[in-house]
Amino acid sequence: MQNLKNYAKQYAERGFSVIPTIGKKPLIKFADQPALTPKQIDKFWTRNPYANIALKTDQFFVVDVDRHSDGEDGTVAIKKLSHPEWFNTLCQKTAHGGFQFFFKKPAERITQNIGFLPGVDIKAHTNNYVVVAPSTIDGGAYQWLNRKPMVEPAGELIQLIEEKSKPKLSDKQLQTYNQEGMRTRTTELFEQIVNGLGPTGGRNNALAVFVGALLLRNVKTRAVLELARLANSRTEFALSDSEVVATVNSIIKKRIREKGGEVINE
Repeated sequence: MQNLKNYAKQYAERGFSVIPTIGKKPLIKFADQPALTPKQIDKFWTRNPYANIALKTDQFFVVDVDRHSDGEDGTVAIKKLSHPEWFNTLCQKTAHGGFQFFFKKPAERITQNIGFLPGVDIKAHTNNYVVVAPSTIDGGAYQWLNRKPMVEPAGELIQLIEEKSKPKLSDKQLQTYNQEGMRTRTTELFEQIVNGLGPTGGRNNALAVFVGALLLRNVKTRAVLELARLANSRTEFALSDSEVVATVNSIIKKRIREKGGEVINE
């Protein structure tokens, strides 16, 4: 194994948010945190010389194509799409023989989509990340297959991703589903994670109700915080992270008085 400190510093100097990992597991808290500086990277890798390098998907998204021997081969699904853009942007081979295609995030929303196609994921959340070359896992090395810059996806590719991300029910099935009274409060909570907390005037109250509903369903407190952050991130004029944490803790404290729980100090 080699010390990847200089590689990590080069990524940071090019504007990427670097995350040190062991295998694929992050070694620092990185969600909603500022990027490490080259000086911080130098200090961290001096203490942890064999850490891998991951990049936060805050400025780009990745089409992640798996080729595990015990699972589906994502290259089959990609080839069926016959879309030329896969080969016009930065691409790397993963430690397990898969491929990852890197694209700049467009103005249009590209959402995280695990299971986008059989063996293919879209990694796009601002708090997600991908391990990059020359990191190694299980004896295999990540390797850049070209030196092309990340390109912005063409409208056709964005449309393709959006189409594949839609529910697989027909319009008639969706209409029947909504008419049969199958929607519940839990349904609304899932939708709120995607749709956000609503207009500016009601954000705090909406967040408090959202958190209370999750706790009522016995969602663990730390998961509640992350779900609240996700819903807030989808809100047009989002609250600050400190406001989200304060509101979550306020509702948890209320629950502690009633049934017990754990306050989150973040």
